[in-house]
Order: sequence, then structure tokens, then C-alpha cells
Amino acid sequence: MKKILVSQPKPASDKSPYYDLQKRFDVEIVFRPFIKVEGLVAREFRQSRIAIPDYTAIIFTARTAVDHFFRLCSETRYQVPDTLKYFCVSEAIAYYLQKYVVYRKRRIFYSESGKIEDLLPIIDKHNKETYLMPVSDVHDDSKATVLDEHGIKYTSAVMYRTVSNDFKPGEPFDYDMLIFFSPAGVKSLKTNFPDFNQGDIAIGAMGNSTIEAVKEAGLRLDITTTPDAPSMAAAIKKFIKKNYPQLEKDDE
Repeated sequence: MKKILVSQPKPASDKSPYYDLQKRFDVEIVFRPFIKVEGLVAREFRQSRIAIPDYTAIIFTARTAVDHFFRLCSETRYQVPDTLKYFCVSEAIAYYLQKYVVYRKRRIFYSESGKIEDLLPIIDKHNKETYLMPVSDVHDDSKATVLDEHGIKYTSAVMYRTVSNDFKPGEPFDYDMLIFFSPAGVKSLKTNFPDFNQGDIAIGAMGNSTIEAVKEAGLRLDITTTPDAPSMAAAIKKFIKKNYPQLEKDDE
């Protein structure tokens, strides 16, 4: 176990637990997403026949959705009114809106728990609004299901897409472990390497849909989160300690 590919962007902070893994087990961790996000251009979005000015409230489930909503507003020359209301699945997403609006002067609401279920009572109090929810072409349907089950009237608007982040010719692929966080990432592996043979390569996945994608691809799942290892970094640590105990350095 020498080289691990984590299919996420490189952490912005040097305090990431992945860096602790590198030091503790003397392994190389490469951050290399298998997928990337592309925004729909204004012409493509207009084909959906969704008119953003028709809506009085926006439901945001991800910061990426925030970026592409305001980008499309700009590209379609729509002046976002101060009266528009924003309903965010988490506090982090709500504060991210500061990138585009003056936070204290806008009607911004969010779930304290980070779960869309806890946003529902707030939405119910504003049941006269017309809701728009920006999403990716490949998105988590569970949030939409929650809204549907509670009779929330809204329109999903695809504003960006997830595509394979192709490996360049000659780019090395000499990893001993691959870590996935989305079904699209697993699909990209098979797209980039149609003859991929797992062999002794350990594969980790986080989230039920990603785990299912690994199994459907005919791959062996070796690592996932558990109650005693709730983060992927902790799950990797648990796996290495069990299978490669000789790699662990003595505490200094």
C-alpha cells in the first residue's frame, strides 16, 4: 500500500485528516477527481423553457448550485431582485450566498441540522412562494423525494452537468487504493479504463448510491464508513491498520 487516489479536489487546509494518514502510514495520497462540473450555457438552459423571473424563492442544496444559478442569471441578463427568497439545506450554503448578495439585506433561511427535512417547516410558513431548485443533471433524488412527499410545489431546473474528468494519455494510474464519493465517479473509472481489472486494488466508497454503483460495476467494495469510522479518512485508517499494520509508524 503505497499510493492512494482520493477522487476529490485537494483540500484547501493543510489540517486535512488525509495528510495525517500520509504521515502515519507513509503513503502517498493523490487528490484527483474522476468527475468535473460544467455549467449549461444560456442557450441550453433556455431550451428547458424555465423562466427564472417566474419564481419568488430558490431552494439551494449545494454551493455548486448557488454558483451556477447566479452565473445563469448573469448570462441571461436577469437582474436578481432584492425580494427573492433563498432556502438553503445548510448554514454553510446560506453563508456562501455572501459571494453574490449582501447577506444581511436578503431573505435567507436555512436548516440548522443540514437536512432538508428540517427545512420543510420553514418552507411551509412561506407556502405562497413559487419555488425553483437548481440541480445537476445527475443529482441526489432523495431531496426531491422529501419535497414531493410533503407536497411542496417546486420546479427542478438543471443548470449544470457532471462529466467525466478524463485521464490524459500517459497519465500514470498506479494506485493501490481508489476512493469514490459519487456514482458518477465510478462510472468515470469505467469510461476512462474500460478494461479495468481491480485485482489487489482496494476500493472505498461513501454513501449508499456510490456503494451501489461500485457493486453494479462488478467491483469489490473494501472500504466504507461505519459508526466507529464515520469519515472516509477514518475508514481508510481502519482498513490500513487491519490489513497493513506494518505501515503504521510509532507515535513520536
